[in-house]
Amino acid sequence: MMRLPYLLGRILGFQSPFGSRKDLRHLLELDDYLLDDMGLTRSALTAEWYRIGKRVKTSSILVPPGKAIQKESPSHFVSVALMSIVILAWGINWSVGKAVLDYLPPVWAAALRTIPACLAVWVLSALAGQAKVPAKSDIPVIFNVGLLHMAAFTVLASIGLQYVPAGKSAVLAYTTPLWVLPAAWLFLHETLSRQRMLGMAIGLAGLALLLQPSALDWHDPDILYGHVLILGAALCWAICIVYNRAHKSTASTLQLLPWQILLAAVVQLALAVMLEGIPAIEWSWRLLGLLAYGSLIGTVLAYWAMNSVSRRLSASVVSLASLGVPVVGLSFSSLILGETLSTQLLFGTALIVGGVVLAMLSRRVKQH
Repeated sequence: MMRLPYLLGRILGFQSPFGSRKDLRHLLELDDYLLDDMGLTRSALTAEWYRIGKRVKTSSILVPPGKAIQKESPSHFVSVALMSIVILAWGINWSVGKAVLDYLPPVWAAALRTIPACLAVWVLSALAGQAKVPAKSDIPVIFNVGLLHMAAFTVLASIGLQYVPAGKSAVLAYTTPLWVLPAAWLFLHETLSRQRMLGMAIGLAGLALLLQPSALDWHDPDILYGHVLILGAALCWAICIVYNRAHKSTASTLQLLPWQILLAAVVQLALAVMLEGIPAIEWSWRLLGLLAYGSLIGTVLAYWAMNSVSRRLSASVVSLASLGVPVVGLSFSSLILGETLSTQLLFGTALIVGGVVLAMLSRRVKQH
């Protein structure tokens, strides 16, 4: 910790004291929030790490924080627009995923959204010059995101959508932060403050409200099975997040995304063939439109927008804003699918979202 004031002083003085890979390693070990405050980007530091050998020219990556923000941050309108794309694309995607199940079995529904998205991501990455062979150190991160988030989360959610309304599924899936907090405390030794514990308690109270017998028929095995699968998807996402906190990648998100989605596409296709065989699909323009939305809008555009906005806004702001996804999911499930929004569902959703916000604000205050 004594190194941080020294680094800050040197950077604010517009000097470049870092002349070795060891110095860059120290910078790369810092938290993303601290790098943002110093006007540095992890991708630029990593590029320098691999580009040079014994000597590092740091003048190109060490810039005044204000100048860095002016160069990389778009207008407030653009940031809001990008985040709105993410919220709308992922929120509506739950209703689209539910509608696709009228035509396809669940695992095939997931695979036929991911495969076209994979092709599109690879084309875009190649055009942008981001399609590169990953470093050996990034392979665990590729497997972590590709298997747990893109493959397992999507497949479990798709199967669970057969038995759970789309709006409620979106809310249950976004209980992920409630599982991240205790896991990060247990495995990463992150502080579990009173405010975080209070946020967890409020969020879990909302979850209990959604799962109580008056709101859920515990005697119906399909309904119980569906809720377990959706919560299992949230748990997979939580494990993915905790792992990524402990293992920082050396490549940018855009460089890793093609490999992650390729792995997910292969796994989903294999699972679809093994579990559901080759389906007899009755193709229609409606089905093609639903799959196109899930692939191009719900996956490619949403991931691009999330990556773009994540480089311009702090992680805490992005995390808080993403809680708009279950709200949009609930709204559009009612508008598009005609799902009933009961008082219990709305109140339980408010408790879950409020609890997550409270817990996230605790982390934001501590790190800023």
